[in-house]
Amino acid sequence: MSKNMQAKVARVEEKREKRPFAVAKYIRVSPYKVRTVLALIRGKSYKEAKAILDYSNNGSALAVKKVLLSAAANAEHNKGMDREDLFVAECFADGG
Repeated sequence: MSKNMQAKVARVEEKREKRPFAVAKYIRVSPYKVRTVLALIRGKSYKEAKAILDYSNNGSALAVKKVLLSAAANAEHNKGMDREDLFVAECFADGG
């Protein structure tokens, strides 16, 4: 790898460890259905994402909302961040 690429990879890894996150496992909903909800909240602020999930009538919105609330609680408790400053940086649903 080139020198610049190695520096970029190192910066990304440093930031990744500082980000609060939450994981939900063994959710009995198709990843295809969850991905539609995740596309709605990706890149939004915490407050806006929570409002979208509150009023979404998709069945997987409840599971996604629980993970969002868990990630916000992790950020507040473990990292000392404020909920109002948070946003959804990345979210994904894998199969299996």
